[in-house]
Amino acid sequence: MIYFDNSATTQALPEVVDTYDKVSKSVWGNPSSLHNFGEQAFNLLEQSRKQIADLLHVHPDEIYFTSGGTEGDNWVVKGTALQKREYGKHLITTSVEHPAIHNSMEQLKQLGYDVTYLPVDDEGRISIKDLKAAIRPDTTLVSIMAVNNEIGTIQPIKEAAELLKQYPKIHFHIDAVQGIGKGIQDQIFNDRVDFVTISGHKFHAPRGIGFIYGRRGRRIAQLMSGGGQEKNQRSGTENLPAIAAMAKALRLLLTKEPQANQTERQIKQLISDHIRKFDKVTIFSKSTDRFAPHILCFAIKGVRGETVVHAFEKEGIYISTTSACSSKKHLASSTLTAMHVPEEISTSAVRISLGDQNTLDEAKTFIKVFDRLYKEFDKLS
Repeated sequence: MIYFDNSATTQALPEVVDTYDKVSKSVWGNPSSLHNFGEQAFNLLEQSRKQIADLLHVHPDEIYFTSGGTEGDNWVVKGTALQKREYGKHLITTSVEHPAIHNSMEQLKQLGYDVTYLPVDDEGRISIKDLKAAIRPDTTLVSIMAVNNEIGTIQPIKEAAELLKQYPKIHFHIDAVQGIGKGIQDQIFNDRVDFVTISGHKFHAPRGIGFIYGRRGRRIAQLMSGGGQEKNQRSGTENLPAIAAMAKALRLLLTKEPQANQTERQIKQLISDHIRKFDKVTIFSKSTDRFAPHILCFAIKGVRGETVVHAFEKEGIYISTTSACSSKKHLASSTLTAMHVPEEISTSAVRISLGDQNTLDEAKTFIKVFDRLYKEFDKLS
């Protein structure tokens, strides 16, 4: 099997699963309990929090555990809207965000909030000029994804942060679910970014665990009310085994990040250079530093994306249509639509998403299979 769908989810590493198993069996007390067993669980919880903070060069009290990227995005967007509603009801995001952001914004619109969706260019990237023009006196939030989950565009985070220094009261949120471990932490965790969303299952941690970074001095309304966990910001008994496992997964990810990114770029380049030779292939993910190393999106004209996915699946190669969250809905890529790519092309788009376990040999196998399948597709179209 060749697994090229790491942007959808990654395989939990054996050593990460081992940590989860050990904590589940030996430290199963409630971190909120007063007895020694609860104290042991609390200490491990805070140790994991500190480990994550140290790896990202932030403060432990700026890390809040969640169930993953969707909760984190919902919390920051809606939490900001509620917390700052007396100062304004205008929110800014991009036209190429993950549904967790887009649908949260649409829900807030129904509650009387005003949302500006920034357009993108032919690479799926926003303009800082457009961002500046969109800011109003009643703007309370700017939310931008670090790396586009469909084609891999890296948004101009540093430039946006520099602009927003002129507007210190606006919350600046980064959805970094696809950006963690891709060599751009210095852009994501800069001193003007207020909130960052991370999801563990994108880097070999268990599913159902994640965290947000919330800069000291910035407050958002809580969405999960209850027993007051996470400094009374996100109630609910903490998933300690998954949290400890995620801390380990993050350490392993960042330890091998440079070499992994280099290999991912080599694989992406090898496949991209090959498939671009074919007349009916359109490539949307470029091999420059303006794009993440692990995502390659392309289309074969006249062949729907799901047809391509299933054809490769029969060969033991797993890729996806452009977003796992919408793949079963057979919808055109929202990013490609925002880029004004014709529907007959965007509905043919598929995504290869690489991880640190993929190899150049796998890429060579993919190329051989691609050549054979392309001939079959050519006959069909």
